[in-house]
Amino acid sequence: MDFLQSVAAFLVAIALLITFHEFGHFCIARRCGVKILRFSIGFGRPLWRRRGSDGTEFVVAALPLGGYVRMLDEREGEVLPAERPRAFNNKPLSHRAAIVAAGPMFNFLFAVAAYWIVFMVGVSGPRPLVGGVTGGSPAAVAGIAAGDEITGVAGRRTPTWPAMLEQVVSDVIAGRPLDLELRRANGGEETVRVELNGIDIDDLAGGKLLEALGVTPLRPAIAAVIGEVRSGGAAERDGLKQGDRIMAANDSAIKDWEQWVMTVRAHPARTIQTEIDRHGLRMRLPVTPDAIIGADGARIGQIGATVDTGALDSGRLVARERYAPPAALIRAVDKTVEMSAITLRVLVKMALGEASVRNLSGPISIAQYAGESAGIGAVSFLTFLAIVSVSLGVLNLLPIPLLDGGHLMYYLIELFTGRPVSDSVQTIGQQLGMAVLLGLMGLALYNDLMRLIG
Repeated sequence: MDFLQSVAAFLVAIALLITFHEFGHFCIARRCGVKILRFSIGFGRPLWRRRGSDGTEFVVAALPLGGYVRMLDEREGEVLPAERPRAFNNKPLSHRAAIVAAGPMFNFLFAVAAYWIVFMVGVSGPRPLVGGVTGGSPAAVAGIAAGDEITGVAGRRTPTWPAMLEQVVSDVIAGRPLDLELRRANGGEETVRVELNGIDIDDLAGGKLLEALGVTPLRPAIAAVIGEVRSGGAAERDGLKQGDRIMAANDSAIKDWEQWVMTVRAHPARTIQTEIDRHGLRMRLPVTPDAIIGADGARIGQIGATVDTGALDSGRLVARERYAPPAALIRAVDKTVEMSAITLRVLVKMALGEASVRNLSGPISIAQYAGESAGIGAVSFLTFLAIVSVSLGVLNLLPIPLLDGGHLMYYLIELFTGRPVSDSVQTIGQQLGMAVLLGLMGLALYNDLMRLIG
């Protein structure tokens, strides 16, 4: 079920994002008076096709890992004299550049729309309360102490741990010190500066940022009581029900939810003899967690169940990041710009050898993240779509032939030289671009396989 959910979520995500990207090209091309011959989602054999009143053929093809908009162009075939003004190659440079740039721009617009919905609905998460600080760590040197709450980063409020980490990421990548706003345990407010010496981008990719900072989130003892049970997960499959209290695992007592989570994570695809209390009745159930790939690439166990929220002191431990529509739109635009800048900085650092290429993810990892986010809920899946859409927008703007950014690079050369780049130069560029893209795809797929193998 997890596999099927991942595949389904991946296909939905890719189809949606590609459609939006290609619609950008399609929409602006029409506005510029270019004749559209075909709008295709996917490659290969057409599974569905329909011809519009203006002659445009709309196609859904068998291989859903891409798409294209085919426009009338004298370089690709004979064009009737009456239709030459509608050919792409006969349009002014500004029109051609706008058509090419529209795809990535629509990816950014999609991200803004998705984040806007997310911030209007609201995102719940644990409050950024510090449970402990490692001696001699950057956090300890800055004066952060157990019991502090991180209320903001450089003037931007951080109501939850995820919000705080998102704000910190850009500073870590840029190598800037962190200006953290704290609410002390005694109620006082203070801003401290945390130096990031020795912390790099690979700490982010491995999910070790807080460890590198020397901060441990506050994790009060929460009763190991099952809350929501996800359909198709190991918990449902093996008979766990909402309200079950976990008493022991493999004959070792379970004192709280964190201990139960650690036990599950340590047993991917291995059976845990679990003792539970169900409304006063003690019973034993064999529970076999599903094996998934964690943030650091290691295999971990997952059962598809959440903690009973009744066991949480929600006012103390849980917060919600939510905005009114106008403020949510501003936040969505800021978030899209931040994610675009972060993505570009990461790519530059990998190109310069300052970050490991292991940070690249391929289709297998994306499918796993798609399935996991879809299983959590609509808000999580929308956030995932926004992140991938930003990545597609940035990647397509890179000056690599075959990508939109490569065409824009040719148009920039044409702007300064006054004449188009020659066909022979473009042919060589296409060959180089294909080699670069195949290399990146192969590396990303290799990383995926290494994560699966562990």
